[in-house]
Amino acid sequence: MLSRAALVNQLADLGVGGRTPLMVHASLRRVGPIEGGADTLLDALFESLGPDGTLLMALGADGEVPFDALTSPAEKDMGVLAEVFRRRAGTRVNDHAAGRFGAAGPRSVDLLEPTPLHHYHGPGSVMSRLAAFEGWVLRLGADLDTVTLTHWAEYIANVPEKRHVRIRYVRADIGEQWIESLDDTEGIAGEGEYFPQILVDFLAAGKARIGPVGYCTAELFAAPVFVDFAVAWMETKFGSQDD
Repeated sequence: MLSRAALVNQLADLGVGGRTPLMVHASLRRVGPIEGGADTLLDALFESLGPDGTLLMALGADGEVPFDALTSPAEKDMGVLAEVFRRRAGTRVNDHAAGRFGAAGPRSVDLLEPTPLHHYHGPGSVMSRLAAFEGWVLRLGADLDTVTLTHWAEYIANVPEKRHVRIRYVRADIGEQWIESLDDTEGIAGEGEYFPQILVDFLAAGKARIGPVGYCTAELFAAPVFVDFAVAWMETKFGSQDD
């Protein structure tokens, strides 16, 4: 069983200390058994960040019931840690049926608000501010397609004829709500899932700190560096309006 102290030491060796705001994508199963479970991992993360640190996680929402920002469980694909973080005292959430995030720390309000209804990963979004605040991303055994920051890069990339979608959501307070965004199912160029390859190429380029946390291989990288890489990757892959 992993202790809080052991996790703090590993996070320090990776360089997490002072990297704030910090967005976390995690698979508890891959991190391994922890004394105290998910709460202990969160405690270790906050200890590593220090009192001035702010932690950010994508929450989404379980779509089986009408959306309520404060009570809807996190989307299952986001993992157990996201739901534990959502329910934790001190965690703030933004009120968005399609793009709900949770944050805790001094910069949580600055990160979360406001969130545009449409194109919620575009200009003025949580992800745009994470990059603008020179934040960091920490991956703890998460799947390769889980770097939410890639959606912000899709908005910046100078790619012609980006695909858009309009999706229906149901809220507990007002009922039906339609939200527009770039297509995050088939991708902005209609070529399917490319998020994993962007991350693989980014890591291969040596742009992340890599090391063990628990029993997984963790990656830590600067949000603006990743966005610049992802934008260039998409413009090369899908072409540019300037071509």
